[in-house]
Amino acid sequence: MGMRLWKDMQQIVGAGFTHDTGLPTWFEVAKATFLQETYQKWLLYKDDCVKMIETELVPQGGLFCNRTFDRYACWPDTPADSMVNISCPFYLPWFDKVSQGVVRRSCGPTGIWDEDDNGQVWRDKSQCEDELEVTAQELWLKQLMVSFRMLYTIGYSLSLSTLTMALIILLSFRKLHCTRNYIHANFFLSFILRAVSVIVKDTMLERHWGREIVKHSDVSDMLSHQAAIGCRIAQVMMQYCVLANHHWCFGEALYLYYVLIASVFIDNNKLLPYICVGWGMPVLFVVPWVVMKLLKENKECWAFNENMNYWWIIRCPILFASLINFMIFLRVIKVILSKLRASSNQRGYPDYKLRLAKATLTLIPLFGIHELIFIFATDEQTTGLLRYIKVFFTLFLNSFQGFIVAVLYCYANKEVRSELKRKSHNWRTEAVLMCCGQ
Repeated sequence: MGMRLWKDMQQIVGAGFTHDTGLPTWFEVAKATFLQETYQKWLLYKDDCVKMIETELVPQGGLFCNRTFDRYACWPDTPADSMVNISCPFYLPWFDKVSQGVVRRSCGPTGIWDEDDNGQVWRDKSQCEDELEVTAQELWLKQLMVSFRMLYTIGYSLSLSTLTMALIILLSFRKLHCTRNYIHANFFLSFILRAVSVIVKDTMLERHWGREIVKHSDVSDMLSHQAAIGCRIAQVMMQYCVLANHHWCFGEALYLYYVLIASVFIDNNKLLPYICVGWGMPVLFVVPWVVMKLLKENKECWAFNENMNYWWIIRCPILFASLINFMIFLRVIKVILSKLRASSNQRGYPDYKLRLAKATLTLIPLFGIHELIFIFATDEQTTGLLRYIKVFFTLFLNSFQGFIVAVLYCYANKEVRSELKRKSHNWRTEAVLMCCGQ
């Protein structure tokens, strides 16, 4: 089976798709679906050809080239010293455009198929090739996807670096060890794991669908369950990390709610309930989703949701946490507003509205309020320009949210800054004493 043909096949299944990593899942889904449908049609074409080869009668008398299937087209017995034309194979994705075209072969005077200069059987398939015209819209879309990738790569890289340093700071200084900062530390860790899991998932998808096709078994291997194990595990881990990130966002909201509003009902020094909410509850939703995928949609890398009802197993807790966070956000803002008003009346501070706006903007990334912008604009409901707008805001806000949270609740935190200044002063003093001692 020729490598030349399978390079042709790879061009077929790869035509019109970008191999950029980090793009929204539906690009990988489209590519996977495209490959599988083309391969299934090719298998059907091959089976029909094999039946023809086995059942048709052999011509009587004279020289002729034997019927054959060259992995691209099905060729009948052909008289010597003649040209044979057959219709373009129906499995070609662009068959509608070339249905009137033909692919040709030449049978030599000795009854052997003619070869080209490279020793391969000559074949003219120019009429069956698709003219890939890059339109202005396609060029714009490609540039848009490259911009999206650059955007959220910068966002996640910046978030990873700032969150990692913020996590080290919170855990290194003993005076910063308290329930509030422990919750912040777990929240930071959930952002880190979310960013890493998204990057790993994209890499695994690209590795799975970007492999080179050089022989017959490569396509079937690519579509097998064994080949998809790695990207499925990455998909599961990403879903868990995304859920954990939302649940730790929910935990942050609960802690602030109990501190400001319902402190008499809970012991705020206990971290275990928040750990159960942040790291434990996502398991209750990821496991059923995995079971339903195994039983009902066990295809490729589990990136495509044929039955959206199963996807609600993941979507529901995220929507629920976002809505509860929004209600807590409103309650907390109301409490802050009343306290600022009382303080301004007692001390004569007229700028309480500015302070309220500052507090509101500070709480938005902590509570994940930005999730409500497209909370009801689901993937199956958004098309065209609205979909690109949603993708942009989702990628931008999700990738930079970790950076914003790290800055607001670590680097800009007065307690953290004073501790860093104190430690820095102590280190300088120790350095001076060591120098003087020497």
